[in-house]
Amino acid sequence: MELILAVVIALVVAVAVTSGLVISGRKKKQLPPAEPPSTTPTITAPPAEPHVGEEAETPREEPRRTVEEVELPEAEAPVAEAPVVEEPAAPEIEVPEPTAGRLVRLRARLARSQNSLGKGLLTLLSREHLDEDTWEEIEETLLTADVGVAPTQELVERLRERVRVLGTRTPEELRGLLRDELVALLGPDLDRTVHTESPSDVPGVVMVVGVNGTGKTTTTGKLARVLVADGKSVVLGAADTFRAAAADQLQTWGDRVGARTVRGPEGGDPASIAFDAVKEGIAEGADVVLVDTAGRLHTKTGLMDELGKVKRVVEKHGPLDEILLVLDATTGQNGLIQARVFAEVVDITGIVLTKLDGTAKGGIVIAVQRELGVPVKLIGLGEGPDDLAPFEPGAFVDALIGD
Repeated sequence: MELILAVVIALVVAVAVTSGLVISGRKKKQLPPAEPPSTTPTITAPPAEPHVGEEAETPREEPRRTVEEVELPEAEAPVAEAPVVEEPAAPEIEVPEPTAGRLVRLRARLARSQNSLGKGLLTLLSREHLDEDTWEEIEETLLTADVGVAPTQELVERLRERVRVLGTRTPEELRGLLRDELVALLGPDLDRTVHTESPSDVPGVVMVVGVNGTGKTTTTGKLARVLVADGKSVVLGAADTFRAAAADQLQTWGDRVGARTVRGPEGGDPASIAFDAVKEGIAEGADVVLVDTAGRLHTKTGLMDELGKVKRVVEKHGPLDEILLVLDATTGQNGLIQARVFAEVVDITGIVLTKLDGTAKGGIVIAVQRELGVPVKLIGLGEGPDDLAPFEPGAFVDALIGD
């Protein structure tokens, strides 16, 4: 029994010794050295944004190039500087042609367009027998030339009387006879001066009226050239605010001769612009103010009333020195209808006949003077800037019937 106990104790001791040796061996095994703490901060990439379609695939890491591998772009050629835009030079001031003798210079042009009247009358008067049929043809020729019924009858009666008294009809005598009678009908004693001298210490004021299409604005510009040629300083009033580009057209005419143009907004009050133009003329000490009014339709009562308003407003500065009515010579008797209506609204003091170079109806000069009782003061004989001439009855008739 004691022997068994001793054996058991011996076994327990042996097991204990063996376990201690194992544990001791494990303690003696050295652990690997610990890595030093990293000084580089750990950067956590932000979560990628969600993508759809082809962009939903996982982004792949692409190879990156070093600075040395990146090719720099070639140096571009220097960009040329934008050209400097020069402001348009001021228009060159023109020197208009003197007004003296203009109609004589334009006589050939007038003669070409009017010869059908003058030569027709001379041919009829040169017939061997001046019977009633011949005199009727003479009347018809005069009426066709827009002389008018009353002036035609008067002219024919005087011609018949003189031919009967003289008894001779040589070409020279007939031409002199016809010339005398036509000049008498034109009123050689009428005052045809364009009055631009104001009795008070203000500029002379000239208002230009007329129907659209008669050449009214162009005539105003040409009249400015006439006045500048006579040594006067001019201010233009662009009171035609209802026709597109009328103010631009007038300003172009003024710039060419150094005349300033007073204008306002398109569709503005014409009377206000006319008033300002005269006011500016007074401030500048100008000699003449030319006011271009809108081309009134003579059948529109309201528009004609407005024309009267322009006249009244301008007269607040002083009386108007001239009111010129522009008529197209090609309109014939229709021009007389226009003349009557305008004369009822404003006191017409003179007539400007345009486009006389393109018609053989020169008799309208006689008819319109008889209708209004005012003289034709200026006539237009072409498109040139200096083709506006003072009306001279003698030179006009000479061109009408030829030498």
